[in-house]
This record gives sequence, structure tokens and C-alpha cells, in this order.
Amino acid sequence: MATPNSALRAVRLGLLMSQDDFARAVREAGARAGQPNDANKRLVQRWEAGTTTAPRPVYARALEAVTGLPIESLGFSAAAAGQVSEDGHGGHDVEASTNGIAPAAAKPQGEPQAAHRNYSGVWLSRYEYFSSGRDSSYSGRHYVVVLQHGNRLTVRSLPGSSDSPLTMDLEVDGHVATGTWTEQTATDGYYRGARYHGAIQLLVEPTGRRMTGKWVGFGKEFDVNTGPWELVFQDASTNKATLETYNRRPGA
Repeated sequence: MATPNSALRAVRLGLLMSQDDFARAVREAGARAGQPNDANKRLVQRWEAGTTTAPRPVYARALEAVTGLPIESLGFSAAAAGQVSEDGHGGHDVEASTNGIAPAAAKPQGEPQAAHRNYSGVWLSRYEYFSSGRDSSYSGRHYVVVLQHGNRLTVRSLPGSSDSPLTMDLEVDGHVATGTWTEQTATDGYYRGARYHGAIQLLVEPTGRRMTGKWVGFGKEFDVNTGPWELVFQDASTNKATLETYNRRPGA
């Protein structure tokens, strides 16, 4: 009998999504990446039931974009990649080194060109902002998981690192990363669950271990604010043990 994929189900429920909602999010993630897919409720049911043990690369990439987690953390193993795909045939179209999933221990060798560097891993995100209501500056800190697919980066905060979940979607062009950010503030915090979003542009340092730049976003008084933002590399691994290590408040 198939073993149910409890990890994927737990992640979906954690996102407060029904199976229909989750399938829609997977389709939308594929469309945004220019790689459309046909995810539906029945497919999500097969994933969660364990009937399908290895999603094809187009689905794997969309799943990572939606959840912000590597495919191995969603109950799918790399070893199962050659077994069953969504269409019921063998998974020979899954390539171990080119399926969009960064190897857990992969680390850049020497100083490769920025366009070919792998940024996947755990990073420390830190931004600064001015609170007009409190007349003071503050900083927001999260440990985030960065997953790379080609020149696109999906950035998702680890839930234990902050009460305010953070996401970013970036595109790297040479030494410049440009994209959008969204933060859902804590319901019991100063901003009482308000959702903020905006744009961001970061310069990637030659070492590939730090990105610094500026964010821009709207304020409570119908104004546009900006401030510094940086991402600092912590670990190239995205396996379960590493994510558990960083699933805490920065500095704790």
C-alpha cells in the first residue's frame, strides 16, 4: 500500500489552503515562471495519498515556489524521482542534476560568474524601516530559504524565525537581483496583521555571499517609503536537519 505523504499535507494545511486552493496556487506558480502545468485537486490528492511519489520537474518547481521549501522537505525523495510520474509512466524525464532542485551539499567552487552561481540555501534577511507612529527606526530579521530555478529565486521565511511571514520573488541579471516582497505582519503585533508588499533591488557582491540594496513600499499614510535590505548567506544545504537548525529567531 502507498504511504500517505503527511509532510505535504501538513504544509498545505499550514498555508490554510484547501486541495483546490493548493492546486490553483501550483498552476499560478507555473504560469508566472513561464512553465504552465495542469495541477488539479485530484493530482493533489494523489500526492498526499502517496500514489504519486515523484512529481515531474515542472510540478516540483511550482511546488517549491508555492511552499518555499525544497521538494525533499515536501515528502518526496530524490531517490523516487525515477519511479512514477503524474502520467503514470516511468520518471526517466527527471534529471538528477537539472531538475531545478539544488543538491543539498552543493557549494560554489572558486569564483564562478554570477549568472552561473547557485544561490539556493539558507540566508539571513535583514531590513530597516521607519515607523512614523513611533517616531523611530526598526529592523526586521528572518531566516529565509532561497531556492533557485534558472535565474529566478524564490525566498520564503522559516516559520519559527518570525511571527511575520516574509516572501520574495527575485530575478537575477548578472550582479543585480530585482523583484517583489510581501510580509504578513503578526496579528498581535503593532501593525495588527496588516499585509505589506512592494519592490526590491539588490546588488550581489562578487563573493555571492551577500546581497545589499533597497526596498520600496507603501505606508499607512498613503506615502511611499524605502529603506535598506540585505541578505547574508548562512548555509548551502536545504535538507530537513538544516532547516530545523535555522527555524528559530535570528540571534537566539
